[in-house]
Amino acid sequence: MPSEELWVGSWRPHRPKGPIAALYGSPGPKYALPGLIGASQHDPTKCKAPMFSFGARHEEANTNCSPGPRYLIPSNMTRKGRSGTPAFSLLGRPKQLQLSRVPGPGQYSPERSGKMTIRSAPAYSLYGRRRDRGNTQTPGPATYTLPPMLGCKTVVATSAPNYTLQGRSRAGGLHEDTNKTPGPAAYKVVDPSIYRQKPPQYSIKGRNFAPEENTEKPGPGAHYPERVTLTRAKAPSFTFGLRHSQYLAPLIVNMDE
Repeated sequence: MPSEELWVGSWRPHRPKGPIAALYGSPGPKYALPGLIGASQHDPTKCKAPMFSFGARHEEANTNCSPGPRYLIPSNMTRKGRSGTPAFSLLGRPKQLQLSRVPGPGQYSPERSGKMTIRSAPAYSLYGRRRDRGNTQTPGPATYTLPPMLGCKTVVATSAPNYTLQGRSRAGGLHEDTNKTPGPAAYKVVDPSIYRQKPPQYSIKGRNFAPEENTEKPGPGAHYPERVTLTRAKAPSFTFGLRHSQYLAPLIVNMDE
């Protein structure tokens, strides 16, 4: 009973009779435009050139399509059908059918469908204030003010020219100290290669001395010709490694000896 007191009139919330577009989401720009290359998914609005394919050679048709004597024919099967006495099987009792729950004629109220089937005048109902809605923060009448009629900020009326009194500026005045201004030496000379064609540049590199008698040179013992493998074939080399296995038996040493 307390839930029915919130509603005024005969209207009650119910499910929509048809689909509403607002209840379903759109996939958005998910689908791409059809392509213009190939035969699969070609754009039907564009012209498509003829296509030719290279087919494979078909094998020769097999004249013998019989599976052969691979099926077992029952002994009671004749050319006129199955031969034998009638057979019966035992089946459980079927469950009792439930009573039909289809609504009868008394479930409908045709007298309440006047506004839905017959054109009627609009009707309005009084509804209480919702609790989930907070206090409105809309501005009141005192928030707005009319535009002023005096001064330079008038909107609808013309205003006379206005003048303001401003203090003396320190820059460019008669009392400015001109000795603090930068002279010609305060500016750097611009590199000519910035605004003209840049000339070639050269750098000074250290002097390279030619090898003399006192220069350290490797002797015959510094080279290992037997280790050279780039100019001749190399014999295979093998290494002895350790065998790592969890099934390796430990070494047992006889302590009695």
